Amino acid sequence: MTLTNSQHQRHYPAPPNQIYLYGTCLADTLFPDSGIDAIEFLERQGIEVIYPQGQTCCGQPAYNSGYTKQARTVAKQQIKQFPLDIPIVVISGSCGGMMRHHYQELLDGEPEISQFCDRIFEFTEFLVNVLKIKLNDNGEPERVALHTSCAARREMGVHLTGRELLGQLEHVELVTHPYESECCGFGGTFSVKHGDISIAMVNDKSQHLAETGVVRYVSADWGCMMNINGALEYQGKSLRGEHIASYLLNRTQTKEQ
Repeated sequence: MTLTNSQHQRHYPAPPNQIYLYGTCLADTLFPDSGIDAIEFLERQGIEVIYPQGQTCCGQPAYNSGYTKQARTVAKQQIKQFPLDIPIVVISGSCGGMMRHHYQELLDGEPEISQFCDRIFEFTEFLVNVLKIKLNDNGEPERVALHTSCAARREMGVHLTGRELLGQLEHVELVTHPYESECCGFGGTFSVKHGDISIAMVNDKSQHLAETGVVRYVSADWGCMMNINGALEYQGKSLRGEHIASYLLNRTQTKEQ
């Protein structure tokens, strides 16, 4: 699904006192520090963060593989985990796209599904458009690149909010790498079903990132970073990615914190 500019536009609520955090499978099982960093960063903005322990996969792997019935079952179970009428902040653009846009298709006709989907916000989208955050950069000068997953870019438009956040960091130079909008080759089950194509794509992506000479790249999607970081490690390169929640937390915290 590719959304037009008008479809990216939405009504944003006033800054809330309380939110849910949706941590995603990869963050929960493989990269929990990024979820913890997201919670800490949001709490520093004066927001109470609720992390439902029953949350699991959003259903995207089943949905993308054509298992609509199974994906619908997963979606219904996830909706039950977030009963309060408060924003649900997701630290992955692809999961956010699944829950905001594809849940409506999966559960068309279900009571209050539109209201649930309207509560979904990707992390950087929430910071920029809901909190209207202004960042104070306490880090050393450095050059970084930004990688945005295909779904995050095309379904949620969060490449724009990611750039805006990095642009607020006065000591950070954002470097645009060649073919920035191209896929890294992960695509969830795509990387398994079409391994040779996936490897070729991630080799291109990792090469383009490395050629910028940046010290690190940042992203809001661990699926992409797991793929790209693995390729960079295999190639013997030192460049690695960092989740934008962790990056912002580290850049903005003071020595006392």
